[in-house]
Amino acid sequence: MNTKRFAMDYLKVFVSFLVIHLTCLVNGDEHNHLYKSNEEVVLWMNTVGPYHNRQETYTYFSLPFCAGPKDTISHYHETLGEALQGVELIHSGLEMRFKEDVTKVQFCQVHLDDEKLKAFIYAVRNHYWYQMYIDDLPIWGIVGEVDETNNKYYIWTHKKFDIGYNDDHIVDVNLTSETKVELIANTNIEFTYEMNWKSSPITYKDRFNKYLDPKFFQHRIHWFSIFNSFMMVIFLVGLVSMILLRTVRKDYARYSQDEEVDAMDKDLGDEYGWKQVHGDVFRPASYPMLFSAIIGCGHHITLVTLVVITFTIIGDLYTERGSLLGTSIFVYAVTSPVNGYFGGALYAKMGGRIWIRQMLLSAFLLPSLVCGMAFLINFIAIYYHASRAIPFGSMVAVACICVFVILPLTLVGTLLGRNLSGQPDYPCRVNAVPRPIPEKKWFMEPLIITMLGGILPFGSIFIEMYFIFTSFWAYKIYYVYGFMLLVVLILMVVTVCVTIVCTYFLLNAEDYRWQWTSFAAAASTAFYVYLYSFYYFMFKTKMYGLFQTAFYFGYMALFSIALGIMCGTVGYIGAHAFVRKIYTTVKID
Repeated sequence: MNTKRFAMDYLKVFVSFLVIHLTCLVNGDEHNHLYKSNEEVVLWMNTVGPYHNRQETYTYFSLPFCAGPKDTISHYHETLGEALQGVELIHSGLEMRFKEDVTKVQFCQVHLDDEKLKAFIYAVRNHYWYQMYIDDLPIWGIVGEVDETNNKYYIWTHKKFDIGYNDDHIVDVNLTSETKVELIANTNIEFTYEMNWKSSPITYKDRFNKYLDPKFFQHRIHWFSIFNSFMMVIFLVGLVSMILLRTVRKDYARYSQDEEVDAMDKDLGDEYGWKQVHGDVFRPASYPMLFSAIIGCGHHITLVTLVVITFTIIGDLYTERGSLLGTSIFVYAVTSPVNGYFGGALYAKMGGRIWIRQMLLSAFLLPSLVCGMAFLINFIAIYYHASRAIPFGSMVAVACICVFVILPLTLVGTLLGRNLSGQPDYPCRVNAVPRPIPEKKWFMEPLIITMLGGILPFGSIFIEMYFIFTSFWAYKIYYVYGFMLLVVLILMVVTVCVTIVCTYFLLNAEDYRWQWTSFAAAASTAFYVYLYSFYYFMFKTKMYGLFQTAFYFGYMALFSIALGIMCGTVGYIGAHAFVRKIYTTVKID
């Protein structure tokens, strides 16, 4: 009774938290994007960095740029998602007013001593770009250019802003870099800007469309890959239905005939197949604590993936800085009971008794991996003085979310799972002594089945991985989340079909170690994704340097681990349903 009351209290907190967060999403995070004539408009300077290393960014004023004279502005509130993504908005100091044009005017001056000259030359040589924001609309500009013929370096000193407005909204921002000045030691460089306001027919809800690339994401190859994956699903489902079920039906017929044979003939007969391991097939998996924690975490990741993709389709989260990451953290935190429920129930069914340790492992399995990798990369970012370095306050906030939100909610889910679904309900009793596993052909070994199991699921998402990688590691904004949802669903169906086939082959070889094998066969999809990331890094990018390499392969490893846990869990669910079905249908003595 106390457990149910405890769970109901946390359910009320969850509902309240969800309502508050969704309300914040609807109202916007900084302001309502409405302006009156002559009202202040803030130009935020964000980051600067090499063009080919998108993730290697530094604060804008890490280069010896100078700010404008204006020092008092409206308040700015940074979100957790922005802090974790390395967004560091600093006021430019430029005076901007809504619908008020500004003719070309000087706002600051820099004297080029040897140190500042070297900094600018290094930035120009490495093709540094910088990013700014006006009313949450991103703007990009280039620092300078190189004249390789004369070995001279130039910097752009004039910023021309053409801003479009529609009623009370800013709907379009364009930057033109002008006035090329050569970088010469012991000279003064004057920085100027101008603003031109004009009425625009673009509506506020469509103002972000200019940053999208329909020709890239809606190319014929993208549509063809979706169609190809869909046809693969139809083929695999038909294959499982026609071949696998037909084979199982023959097994049922053979076992039915065996029931009619007397005991003497049965002993002399040549019995083989999956029925022979009925006394061991529901034996607890090895390392049940780790296995149940991973399966609980997989249920959690799968739910978070589907919910966040759905939220993005509905609310266009990609248009707001840090909203996608912030929403993912929020959804992961408040859905933690799912992790505890399925992991705790599975651990109880396997006879596990140290449930508190299992709950802690389940709650902190993925957060510890993410935080460990993030902190390792954070040390490299601090060494490089990059903006990607996570602030200490953000680290504390993430730790508090793990301890005060994820852990208690996982505890609630574990208690509910153990009490409501923790009783073993297997159709066959488990023998006291494990049955010896006979020798089998090399291609029936769990390792071979594992490596082969991920090929078809990887093939179903291969093309989509290219678009996702390009949007994250290059200058593309991924917005076709309807495609992503469809690909995720296709991946799940393909994974289940392949895992069922792998499980049947394993059991027919009288190997009852199907739990870990079914998980690993589906999770091996992530192994091929990680291998593909090496190909993408070497042949599709121009990244260089320790920081960018560590950042790329570190976070690609986290992505692959999360994908592997999700696919492995989906595969285990399908294999478990299949195993229960066949052993429930056939009569076992």
